[in-house]
Amino acid sequence: MGQAFDRVFGPDAPVRIEAWDGSTGGSPGGLVMRLVNERALTYLMTAPGSLGLARAYLMGDLVVEGIDEADPYEALRVLNDGLTPHLPAPRDLAELAAFAARLPLRVSDVPPEETPSPLRRTIQGLRHGRARDAAAISHHYDVSNAFYERVLGPSMTYTCACYPSEDTTLEQAQAHKYDLVARKLGLEPGMRLLDVGSGWGGMVRHAVKHYGVTALGVTLSREQAAWAQAAIEADGIADRAEVRHGDYRDVTERGFDAVSSIGLTEHIGVKNYPTYFRFLRDRLRDEGRLLNHCITRPDNEHAGLRQRGFINRYVFPDGELTGSGDIVRAMENEGFEVRHQENLREHYARTCAAWNANLAKRWDECVELAGRGTARVWGLYLAGSRLAFERNEIQLHQVLASRTSSAGASGFPLRPQFEPTP
Repeated sequence: MGQAFDRVFGPDAPVRIEAWDGSTGGSPGGLVMRLVNERALTYLMTAPGSLGLARAYLMGDLVVEGIDEADPYEALRVLNDGLTPHLPAPRDLAELAAFAARLPLRVSDVPPEETPSPLRRTIQGLRHGRARDAAAISHHYDVSNAFYERVLGPSMTYTCACYPSEDTTLEQAQAHKYDLVARKLGLEPGMRLLDVGSGWGGMVRHAVKHYGVTALGVTLSREQAAWAQAAIEADGIADRAEVRHGDYRDVTERGFDAVSSIGLTEHIGVKNYPTYFRFLRDRLRDEGRLLNHCITRPDNEHAGLRQRGFINRYVFPDGELTGSGDIVRAMENEGFEVRHQENLREHYARTCAAWNANLAKRWDECVELAGRGTARVWGLYLAGSRLAFERNEIQLHQVLASRTSSAGASGFPLRPQFEPTP
């Protein structure tokens, strides 16, 4: 195993491999990764890349010495920077092929329980159908409200924060983000806001308490809705705020002054963008505004997430991403006038780092609440996302648009000022 590693990655790779057969490979002073048994190799060989590594790690068949389970950022950075395969010489290829043929790969090994199987997804219905969307949302968001309280912090906001300065805390940055959205939407007392994919009701509660609006939020997660509604009751704003458990497509009310969509578009499916934005436009009055906030790709050529990748199999079942250009085009094609967009990529890297820190601080509680496997999944997911945002592999765009009237009235002043005072 050690020799095979050196043939593929080189003996100077910044990783030290120690295999169950007693062999070693890589740099003596590198990050130590131990393949405990043959099953580790099964995962690595049958699902190359992040998925195989994650499976072996989560099952305990791959042990990384010194790794912080709650925040494995440094280990992932080493692997991302230095573990690059190269094409072996023809003679080495033949030897590697012969070696692989002798390996006792057991493709029947069951993947870790934290991942929903493709068969189970198929049984749940068509991709982005209502039943399957509900199941995907439940897999990700119905882990445990108590678990999310530890990871997300008091704001219970699971979307990109906006940091106005280097010393801004996570809670301050989340409040600043809600203020930014509210100002972009031009919220004023007496207006009606629809917040689709409302999570634990952060935007609904913030808009009602600080901008005097009446707000309706909708989420497919039953646990989110229950938590949000309890918080609304505790805030004493139940006469003007509601978070409803259900599909956004079941909202029949119309004539809203503003619609916020914060972190929902990733679940919609790129092919469904026209229907999605048409529906949101139909909920608005003329001159009403839409703010769409979602994770994006740095280009418009490779829509979606790898179906056999770690994120799709463990974290966001059926999630899809594309570039901001595709989003703008879809909005414009459905009658929106796009007025402003910005990229908060670096802010999301900071947000993920803060969530990792929360997970590390409350690690024992999180393991008790959700299980060690799920807690490890979150550590990997957040640290990997941080790295991807830092390196411009993914981005976060806010796109602001209006339902401009047939007479050309957009409802925007000549030079709007969006950024709130820190």
